[in-house]
Amino acid sequence: MKLIFLSSLVPVKNPKSGYDIANRVIVDGLYALGIDLKIMGFLTPGEEPAYPDATIVLGELEVTNTKVSKLQKARWLMKAVAEGMTVSSAKMLAVDADVIRSNLDGLRPFDGLILNSVQLAGAFFEVFSKEKTIFIAHNVESASAIKNATAAANGVSAFLFKREATLLDRLETELCAQASHVWTLADQDRIDLNITQKSNMLPLVTSIKPVVRPANQHVIYDIGTIGSWSWAANRQGLDWFLSKIVPKLPNEYTIAIAGNIGNIRSDVPDNVKFLGRVEDAREFCRRCAVIPLFSQEGTGVQLKTIETFELGLPAVATQNALRGISDIPENCFKVEDPYQFADALIDCVERTKGGVNLHIDGNEFHQRQLDALMSNLSVGLKAANFLHDIKEGAL
Repeated sequence: MKLIFLSSLVPVKNPKSGYDIANRVIVDGLYALGIDLKIMGFLTPGEEPAYPDATIVLGELEVTNTKVSKLQKARWLMKAVAEGMTVSSAKMLAVDADVIRSNLDGLRPFDGLILNSVQLAGAFFEVFSKEKTIFIAHNVESASAIKNATAAANGVSAFLFKREATLLDRLETELCAQASHVWTLADQDRIDLNITQKSNMLPLVTSIKPVVRPANQHVIYDIGTIGSWSWAANRQGLDWFLSKIVPKLPNEYTIAIAGNIGNIRSDVPDNVKFLGRVEDAREFCRRCAVIPLFSQEGTGVQLKTIETFELGLPAVATQNALRGISDIPENCFKVEDPYQFADALIDCVERTKGGVNLHIDGNEFHQRQLDALMSNLSVGLKAANFLHDIKEGAL
């Protein structure tokens, strides 16, 4: 079986963002099933393709809004308006449709395309719609855009998010309708996209390799979290934690926030430390007594929740932070009320200080997720009638 994996950003050797981690794991899983997979898309500057011999790089492209100039963002917006498409898809017009067609023709014959999320698929829908496809819906993008519009700081931002939401709703409907099968990363997304009859969920891991946790890890921070805080849904959760939870915690607790954050709230107490980007995200998490998983909004799956569970770390989580995960470890405490959330964090910290080891073997969670991922990849490929050459018992 020969398939083409088409993505705004190609899988890279050292994935860092949740999107990159998901891309890499899905592609690794497809290779483990014995698929002859070719990859096409843009490369984030400074990164290396995970599979260079199988990858067609359309060029280097920085797509993160916080890493480009205001002029570049304005150019993307003008291009999006001119082409009648989303800004995220307008970013993909660094090449034209003839380049995409030419590269696809050079890869023929193939059995079908895997359209990874909406960005590249939306920019060149007319090209891809002529082929047999599987669509990967990482999130319900239109729903996220609506929520971003509601939380927007000003009328202009709200208008632009509403525009994105309208276009994304139409695009997601078209991609799902055209696809032979759809993969989502959370079961609720199958319902929200109205595709329960032609889809299944991909439970994720952060790597298909076993997780190694060093013994005798020394705790530095009482409470710690890491994330891509430039993403509106993540920032909303962080602001909820800082405003609703932190004031209810003891002042002597050390609270660490890792990841690029942008503007810092003026009312944050001194015991909250903003570390910026850290070299080793897992090492940072292992140095925390408890991980707060405080997501308030968002669709798809939250990769930092999965990473926390893979590491066997104790956590306190909202329901939204657990989306897409049915098998919750015993050392994760699910609460919604801010007072109960703070109390659960305090309980974990005090028990850790009292010598109680709240860590568990995260490899059991990892293996269950991995087994389900491989099984559900096979289910989706067969449902799309890509039936041949799938390895039995892969991994």
